[in-house]
Amino acid sequence: MRKLAAALAGAVFAMSFASGALAAGKVIGVSWSNFQEERWKTDEAAMKAAIEANGNRYISADAQASASKQLTDVESLIAQGANVIVILSVDSGAVGPAVDRAAAEGIPVIGYDRLIEDERAFYLTFDNKEVGRMQARAVLAVKPEGNYVFIKGDKGDPNADFLHEGQLEVLKEAMDAGKIKNAGESYTDGWKPDNAQKNMEQILTAANNQVDAVVASNDGTAGGVVAALAAQGLAGTVPVSGQDGDHAALNRVARGTQTVSVWKDARELGKAAGDIASMLADGKAMTDIPGAVKWSGGAKGVEMNAVFLAPVPITKDNLNIVIEAGWIPKDKACEGATAGVAGC
Repeated sequence: MRKLAAALAGAVFAMSFASGALAAGKVIGVSWSNFQEERWKTDEAAMKAAIEANGNRYISADAQASASKQLTDVESLIAQGANVIVILSVDSGAVGPAVDRAAAEGIPVIGYDRLIEDERAFYLTFDNKEVGRMQARAVLAVKPEGNYVFIKGDKGDPNADFLHEGQLEVLKEAMDAGKIKNAGESYTDGWKPDNAQKNMEQILTAANNQVDAVVASNDGTAGGVVAALAAQGLAGTVPVSGQDGDHAALNRVARGTQTVSVWKDARELGKAAGDIASMLADGKAMTDIPGAVKWSGGAKGVEMNAVFLAPVPITKDNLNIVIEAGWIPKDKACEGATAGVAGC
């Protein structure tokens, strides 16, 4: 029941923005890093709907995983009259000039899902350290000791490190006691599944397949990990984590080849971004955004205004939550499910 309450909390929280989002006829520009993961299309649909529901106009650009193109994209969005810029950054270390350009024009910036560590940017995301903790807890419950592998996200994305920090918080005691051994770890360029698969294959070779658990940082990398494990006949015997609630990953949870996908309801995050952007376009201060807190947990310790939504770990024991929430059709989630999967 607690998990279901957490799942609903994000929805209630995001809905609370609607009453304050009163801007009309403004332009909200969104710079997307790329659309390789299915979830960004879900985010976009929710964000666009919220922006238009507030009487504003949505414009966007796809940086196609290029940090330099993202800078050009932001320039273009500004030239098109954007009153607020929402940025899903390709590389947090390279996006600074885009924030500078927007600030020079008096245009508020929202760092969407990924941190842009700049006091001039509003930070909107899920609690990514908690996502990492949830991933590690779920894997640890299945495999309390053994050789662990860590397949991390893209090195240029601060979320990759936030997630790993959360994972290590949970596993530190067992690692210090020698119950868990780090059998290999790797960042995953671009969060791409094929890169995750190659990294996992190399680690399996180096470890002579003596791998007991894999903490993968999102569902795309988890998919690459499962493919590498399957090639060695290990899929379904080695617990694997992920996040995002990708449909393929939720089906892997039902089939038993993935242990957990931490669900971050992209519909609620997108809606919150659309509503917050509309409020900022209407002149509301970042400090006056409903639910905003002061946060300084980035690498530089910069104090920022932020909103964090609550994630929910989805396993075979509560797969029914995402089905009942309309996130995924039952037949798609449950195809080939093993026995005892909730909702199937």
